[in-house]
Amino acid sequence: MAIDFKQVKQLREETDVSISECKKALEKANNDMEKAKEILRKWGMELAGKKGGRVANQGIIEIYIHPNKKIGVMVEIKCETDFVARSEDFKTLCHNIALHIAGMNPTYVKSEEISEEILNKEREIYKEQFAKTKKPKEIMDQIIEGKITKYKQELCLMTQEFVKSPDKTIDDLVKETIGKLGENIVVKRFIRYEI
Repeated sequence: MAIDFKQVKQLREETDVSISECKKALEKANNDMEKAKEILRKWGMELAGKKGGRVANQGIIEIYIHPNKKIGVMVEIKCETDFVARSEDFKTLCHNIALHIAGMNPTYVKSEEISEEILNKEREIYKEQFAKTKKPKEIMDQIIEGKITKYKQELCLMTQEFVKSPDKTIDDLVKETIGKLGENIVVKRFIRYEI
């Protein structure tokens, strides 16, 4: 099947992925733009997995102050090279993450940072809440672990739904940018102030 180069150009403009990758995706999708976009997203996720082990020792510190001047955020985001750190795609990612932190107020970057002590206290609270129900212990344990998973998702930046696009998590947003830029990107830490 012949590839329409107008579609390649359009896909490139919409995704910022290289022309050769857009062409491959369109070939694989038989010139279906939506399927090609999905293929590129999948390839981006695969690329993110391959890049994850590489050292990210460059980056920027993004600062966001809400227009009411009552909320401020500082977030440190790392990448592999200074070249990528200065790119508009990387800066946009950093700004969007800072904006998200201001709006959603996460407590941790990722779930591994939550201490077992805090999780055990939450489990105890849930056990007390469900103590009067007559459900079997196995089902209660499943419900409690489901609530713990949801609790972690709400507290952790990387698993929160992106405030501008709830169909993506912050982790998805980072992986998409990794796929686009071809470098490992890591959100290291953040601080949020509110008056």
